[in-house]
Amino acid sequence: MSLRAVVSALSPATGKVTAAYLLIATVANLVWEAAQLPLYTIWRTRRPEQLAYAVLHCTLGDLLVLSGTFLAALLMTAYPDWPRQGFRRVVLTATLLGAVYTTYSEWMNVEVLRRWAYAGSMPLLPPFGTGLAPFAQWVVIPPLSLYAARRLFV
Repeated sequence: MSLRAVVSALSPATGKVTAAYLLIATVANLVWEAAQLPLYTIWRTRRPEQLAYAVLHCTLGDLLVLSGTFLAALLMTAYPDWPRQGFRRVVLTATLLGAVYTTYSEWMNVEVLRRWAYAGSMPLLPPFGTGLAPFAQWVVIPPLSLYAARRLFV
């Protein structure tokens, strides 16, 4: 664990990578959230302004998850001179944490709390019946966004 890595990630020198990551990933999540709407029942049951609210609400939630999983990944795996060293470990850890959280959250909200539902067109992943689209979102967006942010500033 490295609190120094977190301080480094927030320093002026490497804070640009952190800020770029959060910005790139948030924009990507906004696009993804809008694109996957037809895979949820809300697509057929809500008005356009409600759909827009849902996309914005989910994107802001994605930003919270991005921030939390990134911070946890830095604390668990980063070297003090991140992102020059230990970058892949942070990418893998943040991605894994995001995928695990999403699997739990989707299961809890779809199966237990029934806050939302998948349309019949949503491919499901065993064993919990997690939607493929939200799972893929957290396997694709964080690593690609981190690599893009690093490429911009390192």
